[in-house]
Amino acid sequence: MPLDGTLPSLAALLAVFRSCFTAPGHRSFVALAVGLIAQTRRRTVCGMLLGAGLELLWHHSRAHRFFAAARWCTDAVGLTLCDLIVAQLLPPGAAITVVVDDTLFKRSGKKVFGAAWHHDGAAKGPKPIGFGNCWVVAAIIVQLPFLSRPVCLPILARLWRPRRTGKIAFAREMVEAIAARHMGRVVHAVGDAAYAGEHLRGLDDSITWTSRLKITSVLHELPPARTGKSGRPRTKGARWAPPRIWRRPAPGAPPGCAATGAWTPCRSVKRCACGMGRFTPRRCG
Repeated sequence: MPLDGTLPSLAALLAVFRSCFTAPGHRSFVALAVGLIAQTRRRTVCGMLLGAGLELLWHHSRAHRFFAAARWCTDAVGLTLCDLIVAQLLPPGAAITVVVDDTLFKRSGKKVFGAAWHHDGAAKGPKPIGFGNCWVVAAIIVQLPFLSRPVCLPILARLWRPRRTGKIAFAREMVEAIAARHMGRVVHAVGDAAYAGEHLRGLDDSITWTSRLKITSVLHELPPARTGKSGRPRTKGARWAPPRIWRRPAPGAPPGCAATGAWTPCRSVKRCACGMGRFTPRRCG
């Protein structure tokens, strides 16, 4: 429900996407979108026709042609949907929280484009793998007034294929497209450990990226400020002190040491002849 309390009709919402299609394409889009909402069974292409009640009026090739050969762009539709979500479901000037993740859509057959074996976290059994299409999805988090938990609304997707463009690059591309669409808002991108890496360098100041650390991550301190001089600046009081070398008490030592047999520190050291800063102990006793 929009924040202002008004509930627009479905026809008014679908009319927002008019600029993304041609006139015949928009009519097919409206019919298939209504059928997708009304369909209670499998949401296939023919199932959308059944849900819209057009199975006796349209040939099924018209619906398949809309997805196979019609002139429209998925990014244009996704960004228009993003504008609709931001305008109706987010407060004015609020930050946009974008969640990026990948999901496996299981498909079978020799003619399925981009299908391969992928990791499937929802698979049952000892081998969490599945065959199909892997999609990197970007979704916006919104809070609806009639629900106690937030809702994730997908808007953009990219088909990931092995040994090609990485998932992090796809995720960054979609997040930057959303940030460019709404330049006056801050975009918070959130992902798991698979979406953290060096490909995220150089992000715009309006984008923040939060993810879990990988198990192989190494944390370092920030580099010191440049001084204009060659070499590493010396830290105050950071000279290397001689190591404490321990030895046993020599014969004839005080009775206390001889009785306990404790080790005593020996600071009789000299610098190594190579001058590399190492220390070698002298012979004590």
